Amino acid sequence: MVAAYEPGPRNLITDVEGLRVGNAQDDTVRTGCTVLLGDAPLTCGVHVMGGAPGTRETDLLAPDKSVQAVDALVLSGGSAFGLDAGAGVMDALAADGRGFSVGPARVPIVPAAILFDLINGGDKSWSVNPYRALGAMAYRQAGAEFALGSAGAGSGAIAGRLKGGLGSASLRLPSGHVVGAVVAVNSLGNVTSDGRRFWAAPFEIGEEFGGLGTGAPPSLADTFRTKAEVFERANTTIAIVATDATLDKAGCTRMAVAAHDGMARAIVPSHTPMDGDLVFAAATGAKDAADPLLLGHAAAICLARAIARGVHAARAAPGDIVPAWVDLTT
Repeated sequence: MVAAYEPGPRNLITDVEGLRVGNAQDDTVRTGCTVLLGDAPLTCGVHVMGGAPGTRETDLLAPDKSVQAVDALVLSGGSAFGLDAGAGVMDALAADGRGFSVGPARVPIVPAAILFDLINGGDKSWSVNPYRALGAMAYRQAGAEFALGSAGAGSGAIAGRLKGGLGSASLRLPSGHVVGAVVAVNSLGNVTSDGRRFWAAPFEIGEEFGGLGTGAPPSLADTFRTKAEVFERANTTIAIVATDATLDKAGCTRMAVAAHDGMARAIVPSHTPMDGDLVFAAATGAKDAADPLLLGHAAAICLARAIARGVHAARAAPGDIVPAWVDLTT
């Protein structure tokens, strides 16, 4: 019998069978992208709650739109420049003969979302947009194992007063279904309540992000950066939640909506006018339908844990403008 609500063997979104994730980054530019692929096309939905989103091909994910499945999902740094990462993944999929069939033509469907990492200490003086190449590189790197922290779309991220990063987590439900999340944490709000203690601590399993427990909440004044810091740069936390259950596009959309609860539990404040917070939800359909309430609940828990894991795994690099969590002493 499957134990209730335990992580899968990797504690990654790739515990959902049939999914692979690839990362690529440029440490000089201090940016990167992450691609999620399925062995077969994925049913997908999306929900945006931030005030400043940057997206590609998200309109077609609405339940009333004709295209019923996607070939890949992309999370990228680079603000609007980073939308080109989706084109690189699209090129690679086309070369592999994948895509939506339109008569004799095949068109890969690659929705994408971006975060703002243009003011993070990296060298942004490129003459050629680097994101198309990064997207193709991430596609080629896709596998069951992938790096967290300062990797992929999280490589140039900043989370409140700390270095952000790429996080992932999974859960096995009592029904045997698996839910997972992958997220690039680049938030205006903070992910810790006081020093090193994560807002997501009530949902931690084992010591996956330090095992420090909860801390006393700060005053409202301490929750925000100064106004100067807020307007100095934009933000955005972008995520994918996934399951092996059978869901239609409407079911995936509801799962994405529920998963935003996990973002609000792990980032304070979240969904601000300066963030473009977005969640994709994908379903492989490998198993029978599951209780949508439990799928959404599990997705929110996975996303909260993944956010904390991403910041927990981030590592310092020369030129950083904020500290990494691992280097804090209190």
